[in-house]
Amino acid sequence: MRNGSGKTPIWKAIADALRSDIAEGRYGPGDKLPTEAALAERFGVNRHTVRHGISALVEEGLVRTRRGAGAFVAATPTDYPIGNRVRFHENLIAAGRRPEKRVLALEERAATRGEAHALQIEAGDPVCAYHGLSLADGQPIAVFESLFPLGRLPGIPAALRATSSVTQALLRVGVDDYIRVSTRLTAVRATATNALLLQVAEGDPLLRSSSVNQSAQGAPVEYGRTWFAGDRVTLTLGG
Repeated sequence: MRNGSGKTPIWKAIADALRSDIAEGRYGPGDKLPTEAALAERFGVNRHTVRHGISALVEEGLVRTRRGAGAFVAATPTDYPIGNRVRFHENLIAAGRRPEKRVLALEERAATRGEAHALQIEAGDPVCAYHGLSLADGQPIAVFESLFPLGRLPGIPAALRATSSVTQALLRVGVDDYIRVSTRLTAVRATATNALLLQVAEGDPLLRSSSVNQSAQGAPVEYGRTWFAGDRVTLTLGG
């Protein structure tokens, strides 16, 4: 992605600048971007370089083009509150987006030492791992893995097969309510597999969230790790 001098390629810098303009609201959904000629003048480059930068945004799903009409903003980052009551569907509906979850895999396996510590179980105890993809208006915004202690929630695999909603699945196994008791955010780079799922380039910036949810009785019921596409979600702190 970098040239021999170690500097960022101009086309990528242009894509980054336009991505920031969209994230900050300078251009909203449906807005037309400046013409290639105007952007070439703004950045002091030729139109071919501008076209390369716009193509990168088209591949990400942030921009769409129409022959003879120009380039238009297809989506803006989704506000996603992080607090003690995080609910995927409610968050996206509140942001005016259409939520969707796709189940990638459900497996039962032994908990690692770190997972066991988060769930307050013993290393090697059985957990149900739920791997999935979160989308807003059909665009992938996050890859996630949620772990549930099988000793505490023996019916959770069947519940998750019946519904992709964690809240509804927990309700089916007797967890009427739960709250987020910890969240840790870390900036990471997209792996090849996450890049493929999120439709970004390998090495692009992601924001990883590690969190623990517990029941009203104080027992951990879910340990989750989520990789958010950094330019498609704005995480906000709330109650």
